[in-house]
Amino acid sequence: MPTHRLILLVAAIVTSGAILASSMVTAPQVVSRTPQSETSAVEQDSTGKLADGTTVADQSDAAPLVIKEPNSTPVGMVWIFGGRSLMGSKDGKADEEPIHAVELDGYWMDSTEVTNAEFEKFVKATGYVTVAEKQPKREDFVGLVPDVSVIKDEDLVPSSICFNPNFDRATLRKDYPNWPYQVWMLKHGASWRHPNGPDSSIENMPDHPVVHVAWTDAVAYCEWAGKRLPTEAEWEYASRGSLAQQDYPWGNRLQKNGNWLLNVWQGKFPEAHEVSDGFEFTAPVKSYSPNPFGLYDMAGNVWEWCADWYQPTYYSESPRRNPVGPEDSFDPNEPGLPKRVQRGGSFMCSPDYCLGYRCATRMKGEPTSGTFHCGFRCVLSPADYAAFAKKAER
Repeated sequence: MPTHRLILLVAAIVTSGAILASSMVTAPQVVSRTPQSETSAVEQDSTGKLADGTTVADQSDAAPLVIKEPNSTPVGMVWIFGGRSLMGSKDGKADEEPIHAVELDGYWMDSTEVTNAEFEKFVKATGYVTVAEKQPKREDFVGLVPDVSVIKDEDLVPSSICFNPNFDRATLRKDYPNWPYQVWMLKHGASWRHPNGPDSSIENMPDHPVVHVAWTDAVAYCEWAGKRLPTEAEWEYASRGSLAQQDYPWGNRLQKNGNWLLNVWQGKFPEAHEVSDGFEFTAPVKSYSPNPFGLYDMAGNVWEWCADWYQPTYYSESPRRNPVGPEDSFDPNEPGLPKRVQRGGSFMCSPDYCLGYRCATRMKGEPTSGTFHCGFRCVLSPADYAAFAKKAER
């Protein structure tokens, strides 16, 4: 369960490090915002008949879907041909229903999550500073604490969200929706350069996915690269790799011959991590086999930001063709915080916890929060190819 930097920072200031219970913080009220303005992207589909009896070849729109790759494949990307597929699941959480058909135009998608080396190139070229590296200001907490003047200077330091291995096991409770806040912590000095705090480094991790990037940071990278974040529909379509309604990008079995096919938590979460897959935290991209589309880590490793606002009931009203998500956000667990969709699960997901590595699982995160287990990958629409090609010449 991705967590929210703003809430944890308020909790740290108000409670001086006490365990955060769901009643400790009242989320700020926000005004609905318009989703990211970008060309709507589309996903591909599986073969065979859909639930409505139609086939992939059938189209409900007059304009034909973009299926054939119109230009040469950009380096590091794969072409996801357009088509129709079923999105959602009846075996997961309520927000995965109803199962519904979507039609998507073809697009290119990064074959891997954006790596530390790729993000570093962006930072060197632009001087960009991520949210986690910026110093919070007292005015950020107006309305969240009774008197912002009591906030100490030493609490207003750059920080980001990490797992707290020293959480209080004696008081751990799992009987309310936001219970995972008990095992997260704001770590001063944690950022994409220092994923586990100021004493850590990415010096020997150029091929690991970049983390501690907020949604706003991911969008900034995409704009620099001439790409964009995938829509939620594009992401799920690509993750399935033409395997219709399967649980995982490779089928319905989590393991093969006793071997792990993804980087996740083994053991009881959060009490014991067995690390039987060999990776306690992130794994280098391409450590596991790709899905049928040639995409790596579409399950596990790190959560991935999508373009869409999160609404738990959006599937009931989603348009069929190239859905881009709702116009604003609502999360009943934290109704005052706007959320963007996250997909794919992470190395912190386990069978007894979030099951985020299922193709259909939906997660959400506050857009200005980065964590040590969330990253992103980019997509590119054919309509944006010419502009992308010019930027690629840099």
